[in-house]
Amino acid sequence: MRFRLNAITREEHLAFVTALPSVSHLQIPAWGDVKPDWRAESLGWFDGDDRLVGAGLVLFRSLPKLKRYLAYLPEGPVIDWDARDLRSWLEPMLAYLKGQGAFSVKMGPPVVARRWSAEAVKDAIADPQAVRLRDVEATTYEPQAVDVADRLRRMGWRQAEPDREGGFAAGQPRYVFQVPFVGRSLEEIQRGLNQQWRRNIKKAEKAGVKVVEGGYEDLPAFYGLYVETAERDRFIPRPLAYFERMWTALTSEDPNRMRLYLAQHEGEVLAAATMLTVGEHAWYSYGASTSRKREVQPNNAIQWRMMSDAHALGASIYDFRGITDTLEENNHLLGLLRFKVGTGGQAVEYLGEWDFPLNRILYKALGLYMSRR
Repeated sequence: MRFRLNAITREEHLAFVTALPSVSHLQIPAWGDVKPDWRAESLGWFDGDDRLVGAGLVLFRSLPKLKRYLAYLPEGPVIDWDARDLRSWLEPMLAYLKGQGAFSVKMGPPVVARRWSAEAVKDAIADPQAVRLRDVEATTYEPQAVDVADRLRRMGWRQAEPDREGGFAAGQPRYVFQVPFVGRSLEEIQRGLNQQWRRNIKKAEKAGVKVVEGGYEDLPAFYGLYVETAERDRFIPRPLAYFERMWTALTSEDPNRMRLYLAQHEGEVLAAATMLTVGEHAWYSYGASTSRKREVQPNNAIQWRMMSDAHALGASIYDFRGITDTLEENNHLLGLLRFKVGTGGQAVEYLGEWDFPLNRILYKALGLYMSRR
């Protein structure tokens, strides 16, 4: 079947993704408003009966002094990735984007390749011979992913190289950590936490830590902790305006799309975090904490409140987002991986991001530029 592809309205796009159980928060119309340096457009795939059967949020980034663009579909598009003929879906997209002046297309198929249980990750961390999670035997494999990857390569798509920094330097994370909620009561989820997590939640409660929901006016309090976290964990913080724009854009689309949580102790905010929800998928998006009073365990308290609220909202997955796949003890991101593994969930590998050069000279020039940054 050949599909017709053209731009669709935000309303059409939102109605399509709202009808699905799970779509990445990076593929909703409002996400384009969060990225003012990119021009956003909603695309729709229509079948022979003129029914909307697929959608994608594409972000265009222009090259300096040239009216040529990188077209980016983060964690998308939302199409039938199980389809036998992916060409019928992707070729109309490439033709349309080329007509819009794109010199290269980058996308992130929402296709899971492998999963590792919490126990498997814990064993890998303890194994001195294990250097990368990607080299460790997975608990489960998704055969569909191998087939999709093979077909993409035959079509001329190029898989982005694994990030040397463990998945955090650029683009969207290939490795994430998720806690499945389907068919589990909140009590069962709590029993799945390791002993240290359960102990820390009780310790926070006994110490008088209170986790409350905040609003737009509380973003500066979150941001102060976020800047402190950036200095401690060695990453470049986004500006406060980014989070203010994110709040306004997402909550305007859906009041429950973004939530802000604050962990307080004796009147002082010790930790803060944001949670995003689309359909049955909830994400821990950004987190921040101070080094003060860590003994009262505000981070465990805030995460448990967010997991509890996500469960009450009907989420089927609580997603901790990116993890490093580097298992070496001297890696500063390993502590964050240990923290997430303590929830008893699973590490998940997606297919990663893929590029299709429409203009090989400009594509190569962009690659050289990015490698020197």
